[in-house]
Amino acid sequence: MASGFFAVLDDIAALMDDIAVTSKVATKQTAGILGDDLAVNAEKATGFLSSQEIPVLMAIMKGSFINKLIILPIAFLLQWLYPPAIKVILVFGGLYLAYEGTEKIIEYFFHKKKDEESGPKDLPKIEKSGTADEDEEKSKIKSAIMTDFILSIEIVIIALGSVLNKSLGIQIITVSIVAVIATVGVYGIVAMIVRMDDAGYGLIRKSKNRGIIASLGKLLIMALPVVIKGLGIIGTVALILVAGGIFDHNIAFIHELLPNFPSMLKHALLGIAGGLVMVPVFFGIKKIAAALK
Repeated sequence: MASGFFAVLDDIAALMDDIAVTSKVATKQTAGILGDDLAVNAEKATGFLSSQEIPVLMAIMKGSFINKLIILPIAFLLQWLYPPAIKVILVFGGLYLAYEGTEKIIEYFFHKKKDEESGPKDLPKIEKSGTADEDEEKSKIKSAIMTDFILSIEIVIIALGSVLNKSLGIQIITVSIVAVIATVGVYGIVAMIVRMDDAGYGLIRKSKNRGIIASLGKLLIMALPVVIKGLGIIGTVALILVAGGIFDHNIAFIHELLPNFPSMLKHALLGIAGGLVMVPVFFGIKKIAAALK
């Protein structure tokens, strides 16, 4: 009886070792997409009033957990029933990401000029002054959760692909661990970013605006707009590159195109091309939806 008990313990220990190894491998393989996820979601989670930043971030993180609770069982079911369906879903997700990234570029170059011509506007939300626009806030949260859904699919599929040679139990535990790490890790870092200025003001008050600590506080305050602007640019580029990478890796004839191009440049071109195709499509869908209301 005792030997049977210790044999069970040995089996559990071996299983935990397997899970630790596979989780490490899966996390390493998803590191690139996690970086893109951070850049994209940090850009989407910033720009709100100071009092709303953490509640908004928590709403997005809650949506991210729900996304993964939906995606995980579907991914395992599809992998079991019809593996090619995974690629189809990824491609449609890539089209949405390409649309989002390309729309941002178009808005920057064309709508910015219109805004400048129409005269001065209210200070942007990053200034943390004024009254929050609830509709805009809800729209931004919804957009962030939708983008997270696409990126979560990519994370889950990449993690699943790294453990296909393992048992179903190890696959489920490993991919679930990666999903939790992805959510908590990404949004934990985003939370630190959006509270940089509050930390800076806290350091200034604590040091009574004197010495190195006060200088560090001022640096954090001054750095926040630069970080957010940089994340906005990085997030847009990430959307385009992730979309292009999805097209390149999951559509055979596209994978054969431009074989001598550097992969990053190829992914950028593919992402922009996909976005240019989808912008008028989504514009038409929005027009039809508005007409039906």
